[in-house]
Amino acid sequence: MAKIKAVTFDLWDTLIHDDSDEPKRAAQGLRSKRDERRHVVWQALNSVQPISLEDVVLAFDVADAAFNNVWKQHSVTWRVEERLDVILTGLGRALPMDAKVQLINDLGYMEVDIAPDAIDGVREALADLSQRYALSIVSDAIMTPGTGLRDLLEKYGLREFFKGFSFSDEVGYSKPHPSMFQSAANQLGVAVEEMVHIGDRDHNDVKGPQALGMKAILFTATRDNDKDTTTADAICATHASLPAAIDALAAASS
Repeated sequence: MAKIKAVTFDLWDTLIHDDSDEPKRAAQGLRSKRDERRHVVWQALNSVQPISLEDVVLAFDVADAAFNNVWKQHSVTWRVEERLDVILTGLGRALPMDAKVQLINDLGYMEVDIAPDAIDGVREALADLSQRYALSIVSDAIMTPGTGLRDLLEKYGLREFFKGFSFSDEVGYSKPHPSMFQSAANQLGVAVEEMVHIGDRDHNDVKGPQALGMKAILFTATRDNDKDTTTADAICATHASLPAAIDALAAASS
């Protein structure tokens, strides 16, 4: 058994509470992210040539379905500009380059401008773990790109603890593809089997790394859908309990 030298973390529902920005948006009288994304695309297109919101919503929905199929079946997450190109092609429309660049930014940074919350205790846990393990992010980028996710980590004072960043839009594959974990291992200078991964989804964050000889911990603080069926080496419901769980796995691997 390889000695554990590094820890990799999923981002959504592991470090950051996914969709906890929605109540903030509602409190400000803003549309949900889903509706706002469709609205800003419609607004950009309608300013060039009139188009119905219904047509844009339909095209966006079709593009989302295609994205989800490619993501689930092929472990690839299209970048924002690729998703936008699918929408534009479906509508038979184009945008001036400056408008397109602005739209890509608006779509990609919506979760940075109004940020979801960091999960309780995460900074303290990372500060503790970073003293004895090399840390890396291994996260799918669904709408917010890796550049934006780094900004989100920076906003909560979390980025400083990580030596590696493996985001699906930059790697070219998404979890559970081996490339995501190998990228992190390369950045940290360790073997894949010398890492333990923490995440909330059994398929991506547990079975994926375990297939590569890694240990995996299911994190259930904000999402516990998989806790009854997981093959995880441990389950943690809080960040306060995470360092001890990782240390126990590391001790067993020594």
